[in-house]
Amino acid sequence: MSTPGMPLQAGLIPDCTELEAHRAAYKKAKAADAIFVCIARRGQGWKVELDAMASRKPQVTDQAMTVLQSAVEALVLEGTVAQANIGADYISMWPIKTEEKARAIAAAFHAAMHGLQQLHIVIPRLREKP
Repeated sequence: MSTPGMPLQAGLIPDCTELEAHRAAYKKAKAADAIFVCIARRGQGWKVELDAMASRKPQVTDQAMTVLQSAVEALVLEGTVAQANIGADYISMWPIKTEEKARAIAAAFHAAMHGLQQLHIVIPRLREKP
């Protein structure tokens, strides 16, 4: 079992294929003050979605998102995902061939976003803008 606000293990990533499941999972993440993460079936493949806006904690910095963007680009280059959207506080990737692979990717990115957010909280210099 995961502590609210902590990164989720792959098996605990919610399947938000249905709209109501997505709404419930997002509401649960907001209540736990956590970064939202889910997977969803899309046609023949799976989609991974992360959203830091569900958390009231400081957002992930631009520098940290650059690290995550590089990881997303590597997944695209190797053919694990074909498309991705990356914003200041949001990542989505699709299509991913299997649910198992989608869960592994979602868990890894959720842990990374959470860890980068925690660094931002505990290291004040990261909050300062040059």
